[in-house]
Amino acid sequence: MNTLASNVVIAAFLAFCRIGGCFMLMPGLSSVRVPMQIRLYVAISATAGLLVHLTDQIFPFVSTSPGILVPMIVSEVLVGALIGIMARLYILALQFIGSAIAMLIGFSGVAGPNIEDGEPQAALASIISLSALLLLFVFDFHHEIIRALVNSYRVAPVDMLFNPQGALIDVADTVSEAFFVVLRLGSPFVAYSLLVNLTIGFVNKLVPQIPVYFISLPFVIAGGLILIYFGIGTMLSLFADGFVDITIGR
Repeated sequence: MNTLASNVVIAAFLAFCRIGGCFMLMPGLSSVRVPMQIRLYVAISATAGLLVHLTDQIFPFVSTSPGILVPMIVSEVLVGALIGIMARLYILALQFIGSAIAMLIGFSGVAGPNIEDGEPQAALASIISLSALLLLFVFDFHHEIIRALVNSYRVAPVDMLFNPQGALIDVADTVSEAFFVVLRLGSPFVAYSLLVNLTIGFVNKLVPQIPVYFISLPFVIAGGLILIYFGIGTMLSLFADGFVDITIGR
């Protein structure tokens, strides 16, 4: 009975390592605004809820030998962290293009507090990234991450240790595809910035006596905000469409 109880505890701890490693880095829950205790309790609750479905995939590989158990624990944490960081990279790509959009339309003069992270960020970039994150939670994309955790036991069983080469390939592919998606989302603002700044440059060459930069900046910002007003819905929709395919589809 003692052996059975210890095996159940070890199996639960191994499941917690993979689930907790994912929750440690997944978007939203890994924010500095979420207290550490809440993150811990959510990981424990998810482990307790999923352990019934994962018993057959974890319990047969449980071992009390430190030489087997310690590498298995490290491997489980790394596998869970890989799932979380791939979703995290997709959000970071959007934060990058949000900061680029704010710079392109001249609205990044003063950096404000970032709602999700602790680093300062342009107000427009914070609005875009927070809206996208809320949209992902509204459409239950965090359930997709949990589903990916459950399916990961078929792709990377507990007895198969973490593969750094395969993980690096997955991360590189995720970064490449995520930035390709967000660059397409930000392409209208790149075109707008090039066109407006080229026009302002020509005007400045034709009339050098007028401080064109100070006169044109409010109009550049207003045009950029109008473009965001009409395009933010489509941009966030396309961003949400690519979330599962890029981050979870692997």
